[in-house]
Amino acid sequence: MTEPGAARPTGRDRALRYTGLAGALLLAVAGRLGGALPATTTSSPGNGPLAVALWLLGTAAMVGAWWALRGGAPSTRWAYVTAGLWALPLLVTAPLGSRDVYSYACQGWVYADGGDPYATGVGAASCPWLAAVAPVWRDTPAPYGPFFVLLAALAVLIGGGLAGTVLLLRLLAVAGLLAAAACLPGLARAAGVPPRRAVWLLLACPLVGVHLVAGAHNDAVLLGLLLPALLLLLRRPGGPGAVRVAGSDGPAAVRVAGAMTAVGWLLGAGVLLGLAVSVKATAVVVLPFAALLAVPGRPTLPALLRYGGPLVVGALGGLVLSSLLAGLGPGWLAGLGHSGDTVQWTSPPTAVGMVVDYAGDLIGRQPDAVPVARVVGLLLLAAFLLLLWGRAWAELRGDPGATGVPRIDSARVGLVGAGLALAATVVLAPVFHPWYAIWPLAVLAVAVHRTTWFVLPCAAASFLALPDGTNLARLVKAPGAVAMTMLVLAAVLWALRRPSRLLRSLRPPAGVAG
Repeated sequence: MTEPGAARPTGRDRALRYTGLAGALLLAVAGRLGGALPATTTSSPGNGPLAVALWLLGTAAMVGAWWALRGGAPSTRWAYVTAGLWALPLLVTAPLGSRDVYSYACQGWVYADGGDPYATGVGAASCPWLAAVAPVWRDTPAPYGPFFVLLAALAVLIGGGLAGTVLLLRLLAVAGLLAAAACLPGLARAAGVPPRRAVWLLLACPLVGVHLVAGAHNDAVLLGLLLPALLLLLRRPGGPGAVRVAGSDGPAAVRVAGAMTAVGWLLGAGVLLGLAVSVKATAVVVLPFAALLAVPGRPTLPALLRYGGPLVVGALGGLVLSSLLAGLGPGWLAGLGHSGDTVQWTSPPTAVGMVVDYAGDLIGRQPDAVPVARVVGLLLLAAFLLLLWGRAWAELRGDPGATGVPRIDSARVGLVGAGLALAATVVLAPVFHPWYAIWPLAVLAVAVHRTTWFVLPCAAASFLALPDGTNLARLVKAPGAVAMTMLVLAAVLWALRRPSRLLRSLRPPAGVAG
């Protein structure tokens, strides 16, 4: 069957494919010369400047090719094949963009050795691979959930040494990415978005190749749980992309069996969401919008309790089960506070606090505004999430006289709400790393029709880190903080002039783009 909107690749398409591949090869070489190897950095004599030059050229080539086809690849298959080609060189090079994979390895080692990675840093636990861990994370407890700690410990036990552990952690990240990739067409079709565009926007994004494939970030595991959970909700009996359950319209006893099957789908989706939270707590912001997706047709409070209840039970079950299996309890929640130990202007609230501190220094005062600005950011996030969920509820309720909501509208509203919730979490969190931008990208790519507003930040974020994990933001702290603060002020003024513009994106379009 011919894919709607698909076309034969043109000469331009093929040129862009191989431009991106050339960029990936340059990044792979840069990784070999000055990537995040235990004893290699971009400041190493001889290779540092060359590694940085190749890194910048490769990143520019990949970003340019990805940006040029942001409206959609010629076909879904072409997008999959091209993204796979780009990923191959990055799969066999050194870790790129950060040294977090060594933190994962040491945290897994601490647990496998009988310690508690939530009670102590990997330095105090005498991890044998401590020298490979970034200094800022050597004395902080693990901020990741128990499910990921179990996976990291399994990688340590099977991998034996550091090289084997890192390899297994990379394969684990690739497995998560493949699980997410398999869900993209189904999610996109349910929301009325061309699958060829959704697949391209996520899988061909340079952030994915560099930070999820080469860098082996556990965000890939997060996506490998989150997107299947959303697809299960859409494919459940009665959902926007439903499969038909045998007996759902037969005798009463058979209808009960069909209803039990539907509850099983909701529980399964909830367990996946709970495991996603048990990798990174950020995934919890998706749960309220997933509950809306669980309700068939026009939502009411009884329907929300009836269908959202099993989903929440499953999520709690997944979270509690992983905690019990690890035997670590809720101690991992305390580690979340240490994720903001670094102070960088790439987080808008942090940037505002830095500018206030700089201004205070000029007049001889020390306001210590960063912690305050971060708290304000979190309060704004909580308020925005409540407002966003209320707007999604109102959109799905629609006309009080309506008897239902078109399936494609229901899917789109829920997915856009989840994507915007993740985007707001990234923007208002105390700290930002480039790979955080992949969270909202993964959901928004399958749900919205106007993409520049979230694709452009992902393109910019691709240039923020060097191959050894050096954060370029550290080199321009004061100018970066001022520039980000000005951007925040501009965004606030824009929002005040158009207060409902962002939330209006929840409203389904008059026609579905092909």
